[in-house]
Amino acid sequence: MPEISVDRQKILQQIVDVLPQEELLYELAELFKIFGDSSRIRILSLLQQEKLCVNEISFALNLSQSAVSHQLRILRHARLVRYQKQGKEVFYELDDDHIQKIFEQGLEHISEM
Repeated sequence: MPEISVDRQKILQQIVDVLPQEELLYELAELFKIFGDSSRIRILSLLQQEKLCVNEISFALNLSQSAVSHQLRILRHARLVRYQKQGKEVFYELDDDHIQKIFEQGLEHISEM
């Protein structure tokens, strides 16, 4: 193991002491995995604009209703989207503005490349 000066060891210990708990970092990694699927990203992109039902999402993205339902189930479980029943239809929307911010910052980041 390489040697590190005592001063740098102190700095490193201070950094380690303020790291989020490992369980939180694991949950963050799981959240980012959800964003790793292009179908889910496309669904989130649509839902930034409007509340939509499965049929509308399916039509807009040219995906089967079962594929959309599967992806929405994953997004609901991760608390990225929520739903509201209106009559016989179930409409989906982003769960909160944090999701929109994550999405926008990701787009901004890749646009700078």
